[in-house]
Amino acid sequence: MQRLERFFDKAADIIGYLCMFIMALMIIDVSFNVVSRYFFQYGNVGLQELEWHFFAIVFLLGMNYALKEDAHVRVDIFYAKFSPRTKALVNMIGTVIFIIPFAILVSTLSIDFVMEAYTSNEGSADPGGLPYRWIIKSFIPISFYLLIFFSIGFFIKNFNLYQSAKRG
Repeated sequence: MQRLERFFDKAADIIGYLCMFIMALMIIDVSFNVVSRYFFQYGNVGLQELEWHFFAIVFLLGMNYALKEDAHVRVDIFYAKFSPRTKALVNMIGTVIFIIPFAILVSTLSIDFVMEAYTSNEGSADPGGLPYRWIIKSFIPISFYLLIFFSIGFFIKNFNLYQSAKRG
């Protein structure tokens, strides 16, 4: 089980590196937009929309890395006082009851949303905006399918913690 846990951790690290790269691209894009707008009176709607696309990708893919790092949002009033074994049990139950069903729901329901954008060749309504909006919308089901995948790794990690705390 430890090897399986390391596999999921390495896969999540790849997602984390991808998010860092996209974040760097977003910073370059934002910097270019600010400098060109304020110093050269040049604006580009497509590049401004690209900022939001980069942000959406970082958010959607980054949630998977946050799960691996156990950096997701939770109410820590009680959780912080739990033993490591109880924390692992809470995480396993939360994964099965909340994360996986929610991810299945969003990923399944968002496919029609993406297909509608693809078949209608949806693009930006703004002149000079980005075409092919289905590309960015496709990150919704992809990211939630990845969340299901990484939830399995999160469950395994917590199962291993639960087992090691049981022995210790």
